[in-house]
Amino acid sequence: MTHAPFGARDYLGALGVVLIWGTNFIAMKFALHDLTPFQLGAGRYLFAVLPLLFFVRPPRLAWRWVALYGLFQGVGQFGCLFLALKVGMSAALGSVLMQTQVFFTALFGFVLLGEHASRALLAGLALAALGIACFAMNYLSPGADAGGTTVAGFLLVLGSAAMWAASNIVVRRAQQATPQFDVVPFMVWSSLVPIVPFALLSLAFDAPATRWRWTAAPWSTWVSLAYLGWFATILAYALWTGLLKRHALNRVAPFSLAVPVVGISSGMLVLGDVISAWQWAGIALVVAALATVMFGARWLRQR
Repeated sequence: MTHAPFGARDYLGALGVVLIWGTNFIAMKFALHDLTPFQLGAGRYLFAVLPLLFFVRPPRLAWRWVALYGLFQGVGQFGCLFLALKVGMSAALGSVLMQTQVFFTALFGFVLLGEHASRALLAGLALAALGIACFAMNYLSPGADAGGTTVAGFLLVLGSAAMWAASNIVVRRAQQATPQFDVVPFMVWSSLVPIVPFALLSLAFDAPATRWRWTAAPWSTWVSLAYLGWFATILAYALWTGLLKRHALNRVAPFSLAVPVVGISSGMLVLGDVISAWQWAGIALVVAALATVMFGARWLRQR
């Protein structure tokens, strides 16, 4: 990690990550037109490992970390997310709710790793809780427009964010246990883990008539799978990790605030997503919570 200012390469890398992570919900929605959530999960990770598996050496660390990360991040996070998008969650709102993983990560770190909870983090958690309450009010208020979302979709997205947070804890433990931790081999080889569970889940729960949709899927589905596997899974994580290696976390993390902005904009423009008043209030509180966590400590020091 260096203290050099951001250069053109760094800004381009951050912009690429924001655009990829903000628009990958659009690709998920397109793919789910022709695939079931479990088929999409298997396809995403097949594209993530091929052909990189033949060129990237296995990571030099205990394989339990690879397996745990693949299960939490692959089957847990994206299994819940794909199900949520299928049963009732918009791309725009999903991109915002997934950012609650920051607060789940903080809670898990506090409980499991004994990490300190700063005043800025506690304030951010309180704002995030209010934001989630606003989202919940959208379903409790009589006659409120849920914008095409459902309670099941809402709960599944929160479950997906919690699984993302659990995978963050796995990465943190893996880094602590491995002095020479290399993220690219870790990402590629852990992408092998979810393929078989997703295939088994598809065989167990998908209707037999849907099992051979792969052969009849349109080109847009294959483009979506390639985008999710190669760009959203491998390229974006590699770019983000490169930024974290070259610069301090507090200089890189603020760029993630732009991901919900891109997600909301692309969802409304491309898919025609509608956001209700309660949801706008929840979005504002969640973004304010993220900003508080990222900049609150600095503001308190200046005071």
